[in-house]
Amino acid sequence: MSHADREKEKMLARVRRIRGQVEAIERAFEAEAESEKIMHLIAGVRGSVSGLMGEVVEHHIRYHLVDGEKFPGALDADAQEALVEIIHTYVKK
Repeated sequence: MSHADREKEKMLARVRRIRGQVEAIERAFEAEAESEKIMHLIAGVRGSVSGLMGEVVEHHIRYHLVDGEKFPGALDADAQEALVEIIHTYVKK
């Protein structure tokens, strides 16, 4: 299995976990759960989606913005790492 295939499977697994979290919110509403429980479930989904976004942005930086043929002035390794660190600061992973 290639690196790209492993990354794809990892991302799909995250999406499936998020789907499960959203389904838990739906079940909580159907069961008329307390608002506090529902808010905790929603906060969990929010964090998971934010983490997924961070992974996708990092992937884009590492594998797409470094292609000098596609992007004149592409990022060198140091700039790439600096940008990834900034992303990690603002996007929960």
